[in-house]
Amino acid sequence: MKASSFDEWSPLREVIVGTAAGYDAHDMELSFRLFFNDVANSSFYYPSLEARHPLDAADSRRPLNLRYVEELAEDLEGFAQTLAAAGIVVHRPGPLGTRSTFATPDWEATMIPALNVRDQTIVLGDEILETSCQVRARSFESDLLKPIFAHYFREGSRWTSMPRPRLLDRSFDTSYVSGRATPAIQQVSESDGSVADFEIMIDGAQCIRLGRDLVVNVSTANHLLGARWLEAHLEGRFRVRVMERFADNHIDSLVLPLRPGLLLLRNEGVTERLPAPLQRWDRIYAPTPRSHNFPSYDDDDLIVSSPYIDMNVLSLDENTVVVNSLFPELIAALEGRGLTAVPVRHRHRRLFGGGFHCFTLDLVRDGGDEHYFEEREWADA
Repeated sequence: MKASSFDEWSPLREVIVGTAAGYDAHDMELSFRLFFNDVANSSFYYPSLEARHPLDAADSRRPLNLRYVEELAEDLEGFAQTLAAAGIVVHRPGPLGTRSTFATPDWEATMIPALNVRDQTIVLGDEILETSCQVRARSFESDLLKPIFAHYFREGSRWTSMPRPRLLDRSFDTSYVSGRATPAIQQVSESDGSVADFEIMIDGAQCIRLGRDLVVNVSTANHLLGARWLEAHLEGRFRVRVMERFADNHIDSLVLPLRPGLLLLRNEGVTERLPAPLQRWDRIYAPTPRSHNFPSYDDDDLIVSSPYIDMNVLSLDENTVVVNSLFPELIAALEGRGLTAVPVRHRHRRLFGGGFHCFTLDLVRDGGDEHYFEEREWADA
């Protein structure tokens, strides 16, 4: 069967689930710190990145606690087994090679496993589209999925890659975080003074698929170039709708459509920033996470995701949602609206920056290229 996926909610048939095998460290260089810029903000839930992990060019790698990696692998296996038990075909990425450190003419990085497979690829209809990477260590991550993509290509799917950026220091538009005194911005400001040469950079997790409409979050010049590329590439097949600075990058812990006419949202403030057509949809607001929903970590454990990461649910169909068993308040909120919640354990979501939506790339869903909105609805927005 070739790839076919147009939305986030129709019955799921075939999917990729990520892997944590070989994950041993965060490489906290410029691109990592720009991508996770929010971790520089001090709060109860978001300890300061700079206070706990000062920038040191000679030692930017921060080892991960291997027990957490092993427990993440256990939880991922339980997740994959749950999907398989529901009759869904589950694919897994290939492993990291023995030589995971790589270099370009401009920088060196160490690959991480294909864990959050939603980020580097998006499936639009029958097209598998590898997106334009934003973090250096992830530049070749989609190579671990290529045997799967090749299978679907042989079955008749389209297979495309966006331009791969060079990821130079001057390639990044830092305006989104320029008001924050992060080490990454300081490093950029101390460059050789050459003119910024922004490149296309955008992730699949910045997009919401709504049949023939693709809503794309744009917060930087890099994202805008990506949205323009998508608009040109998809012309005549999909309508690209831009949301400006809705989030720093990914939006699936702020808003997720659960079915036509129903959204899962972080809070009422998110509603006000949605495009007008989506503001007319019904809403479920996620309960406020509390400290008891998460494990306790040592001072040296780097937290890289919002406490709202458990909003990152995966819809199996219009009435069934996989949700973290460790957030019973969200399970109750979903069930209170008539949805069936499938609880699956995911312990260390704050350390690895992903939930069930991030961990998956849905290749086949039953839904088609429906128009859920009239053109005039967007024009009036």
